[in-house]
Amino acid sequence: MTTAPAHRPDSLDAATAMGAVTLKVADLDAMIAYYRDGVLLELLSLADGVATLGRGGVPVVILEHAPELSWAPSGSAGLFHTAIVFDTRAELARSLYSIARRYPGTYTGSADHLVSIAFYMTDPEGNGVELYWDRERTAWSWLHGQVEMGSMHVDPNAVLDEHLVRDTADAVEGLAPATVGHIHLSVGDVDTARKFYVDALGFDQTFAMPGSALFVSAGGYHHHMAMNVWNSRGAGLRAPALGLGLVRIALPTADAVGEAGERLTFAGVALAHDGQTLAFDDPWANRIELSVGDARR
Repeated sequence: MTTAPAHRPDSLDAATAMGAVTLKVADLDAMIAYYRDGVLLELLSLADGVATLGRGGVPVVILEHAPELSWAPSGSAGLFHTAIVFDTRAELARSLYSIARRYPGTYTGSADHLVSIAFYMTDPEGNGVELYWDRERTAWSWLHGQVEMGSMHVDPNAVLDEHLVRDTADAVEGLAPATVGHIHLSVGDVDTARKFYVDALGFDQTFAMPGSALFVSAGGYHHHMAMNVWNSRGAGLRAPALGLGLVRIALPTADAVGEAGERLTFAGVALAHDGQTLAFDDPWANRIELSVGDARR
């Protein structure tokens, strides 16, 4: 089949999207510089040890200074990477070029995933970062309810040669929109992740690597979230540590938030609701927040 599987009636709203990710950081200045000067996000605000960076006024990464915290032990659950999606290959190339010039040691690889072209980095405090561009949905292939994804090598220099607009490569103005396309987590086991993110929260499963990784989305996107055990098999609850602070999920209406809350309550998940946002922990104490927000993909 060439289209996504039918949307389940108990799924998250089809217009669901990801919001800004909060990272708890040790060196706020160094991390601001990386996401501003390397990734080419704009510094939207800075106050009381919290920096918000994004594009076009839309937050993408929120850096929270937390010098009292230590690094998480190896093998812990937490963030695998934050994936920032660009609307054009030219904008993707622009950020890739900036990373190559200013932070070349943070680059870790590339992949053609069939649905997207992606480049991978590790920020100065060890948080994974993916920069990517999506192919049109009509170019994606679906078979038996799963989207076809691969992992073929992409030559970053070829992408720069073809898509980088040299005249504007160093400009800090005129940056086109970019948002959080998906969040990839490190978890202890895939079956528990499926029960939580699919059965309780309401994402649709879009791709699975049995016993290894799970990809989920709403509305037929290739994935809004993924969970793997590649570095964290058997991990238990996270202790407070540097790294992932909060994953935000944007739903289009208050009713959609309420429906998700009802499913989570039925599944026995403890919820905190302040009238605007619904917050809870996944089985590894990764903090998740649902709220009404703009959904772009």
